[in-house]
Amino acid sequence: MAVKLRVVTANVNGIRAAQRRGGLAWLARQEADVICLQEVRATTEQLHEVLQGSPLEHYTVAHAPAAQLGRAGVAILSLNSAATVTIGLGAKAFDDQGRWLEAQIKVGRTAVTFVSAYIHTGEADTPKQDEKMAFLKVVDKRMSELSTSGAVLVCGDLNIAHKEIDIKNWKGNRDKAGFLPEERAYLDKWATGGWSDLGRLLGGDGPGPYTWWSWRGRGFDTDGGWRIDYILASDQMASKAHTAAVGKAETYAERWSDHAALTVDFA
Repeated sequence: MAVKLRVVTANVNGIRAAQRRGGLAWLARQEADVICLQEVRATTEQLHEVLQGSPLEHYTVAHAPAAQLGRAGVAILSLNSAATVTIGLGAKAFDDQGRWLEAQIKVGRTAVTFVSAYIHTGEADTPKQDEKMAFLKVVDKRMSELSTSGAVLVCGDLNIAHKEIDIKNWKGNRDKAGFLPEERAYLDKWATGGWSDLGRLLGGDGPGPYTWWSWRGRGFDTDGGWRIDYILASDQMASKAHTAAVGKAETYAERWSDHAALTVDFA
């Protein structure tokens, strides 16, 4: 089956750190048509400086940096220029946080809307969690609008493990941010509202494959991870998806982020 579109989503944990660790070279080897990045942690000028002379310099770039330096930031790199780019969700409280970016890009004859999203980590029973839940409410409204907008892919680090098979130590994390019932309820809603979770749909019945492991401890070596990075597809795109792969490094020393990239191919 011929691949017509390859999409990669990756939380780079800082674009400059990823460059030093070999992450840009790894991404270039995937030969993706579109690459969605999260936690870029750079100004637009710094992002272009990193990409210039790198194996990714031939991609066009859309970027939503965070106003707070060294935090968040999302980007979409594409072989074809975007027809339209939209930063944020129209919510004043969040639109300068570098957490939501949309780009409409022509794929063959189809205009596909790509989203690079980075949802807050949160922290249970603190204002950080209140902010996460407020952001999820705004995201939910946009997800409902996009579900009827034709060809759409929402890619990113959602910082929520959906089911017990999506987190190694689910019993020990039932009261922790990222696995709270009220967070997971949004993924339940989207799953019944016209969105397909391609990582799960094409990745088997689980457990995993996980996409995040702490830098600390032996979680990476024992595969004690979380599946929190997603490509959610509208019906039009889900019907064309045929393979998904998580790019976990072979060894801890070869990691270039605390996340692993998710790659999906479309026929």
